[in-house]
Amino acid sequence: MVVWQLVEWAIATLAAIALFLSLWIVVPAPTFFLLPLGVGAPEVSPFLLLGQGIVLALALVLRRAKVKNRGRSRGFVWLLTLGFSSTGLVLSSLPLLQLPATVRRAETEMQGALGANYSSQIPAQVQPLLRSRPFVLKDLVWGLPEPEIVPQRQTVLTPDGATLALDIYQPPQYSVQPNLHPAIVSIYGGAWQRGEPAATARFSVYMAAQGYTVVAIDYRHAPEFRFPTQLEDVRTALAWVGDRAPDYGIDLNRIAVVGWSAGAHLAMLAAFEPEGLPVQAVVNYYGPVNLSAGYYDPPVPDPIDTRAVLETFLGSSPSQLPKLYQQASPIFSVRPGLPPTLLIYGQRDHVVKPSYGQQLYEQLQMSGNSVALIAIPWAEHAFDAVFRGPSNQIALYYTERFVAWALRPNP
Repeated sequence: MVVWQLVEWAIATLAAIALFLSLWIVVPAPTFFLLPLGVGAPEVSPFLLLGQGIVLALALVLRRAKVKNRGRSRGFVWLLTLGFSSTGLVLSSLPLLQLPATVRRAETEMQGALGANYSSQIPAQVQPLLRSRPFVLKDLVWGLPEPEIVPQRQTVLTPDGATLALDIYQPPQYSVQPNLHPAIVSIYGGAWQRGEPAATARFSVYMAAQGYTVVAIDYRHAPEFRFPTQLEDVRTALAWVGDRAPDYGIDLNRIAVVGWSAGAHLAMLAAFEPEGLPVQAVVNYYGPVNLSAGYYDPPVPDPIDTRAVLETFLGSSPSQLPKLYQQASPIFSVRPGLPPTLLIYGQRDHVVKPSYGQQLYEQLQMSGNSVALIAIPWAEHAFDAVFRGPSNQIALYYTERFVAWALRPNP
């Protein structure tokens, strides 16, 4: 009797734990401490779905055994387990149910921005290296390919004497391939307050394996250094890439800039400038684009305290520094003739509201620029922290195609 009850309650406890984790697929994290749950739960939802199914199956087996041995079953714990598991199954299935429509919309976006035949314009030697499908269950289980590419650390000296780091990832065939390579400059995020070039290492290795020289750059952090120091550091790093391009087999006519969050913000500011190193493509992973709007209309809940982050970055509020906030907002740098832009946002982002990405998308379109917006309905900010997750698989699928299309050799 006691053993049956203990087993019943153990299964109910497992169902409750799985439900707790599944809830973060739809419940936004109210604090920074809980944000990893909001980020991670949708990305491991297939595993949660499997776990909920196993728990429910165990509960069914146990209930049948009890009925067979005792002729009846006390229903409270069973109903509790059934309720937990059923709810968890529904919640954890949501990302997978939305996945096909998400991919269709993304493909429509890409074709609308780049042309219906954009895939056929990707160089033939690159196509076999690209992902075969936007989501591959095997990759979720076993992980995405991560070739052995060891970065080379270099340093850059800024005009005011500061030292910045760069990590350079070169294609495996570089030593025997005489041709110049397209390059990707990657810029990490971290609320302009933390991070290092190694933060983008998995992406950098992944893209280097496709034939790109990837340069992961650094910038100084707030509050010790405030804007525009970060943008000046990015300019310095880009100028270094331009100067040293021959040393690393970089084709200066085929350079893309990819950034994440705060790094995406800096990437857009640098790529949208009329001067400096010209780039042929920019990819923005969930970056802020209108800082004063973000200050006055932060996400709800606001786990990182957006206003405090912006004041730390810029020095005060928009009412005190209106020109600086405008200068620091990529949406005000939009003009005709910008490089093709790919925007990737999670629609459940509670750090950078996805509506601002939509505004930038519309502004770029109205200015006659090529732009695609990939919206992932279940994804939270920094979704690619789970590198093998469904959101990042979709993001990589379209990022690698976008970059390959934009950096294709001139005919």
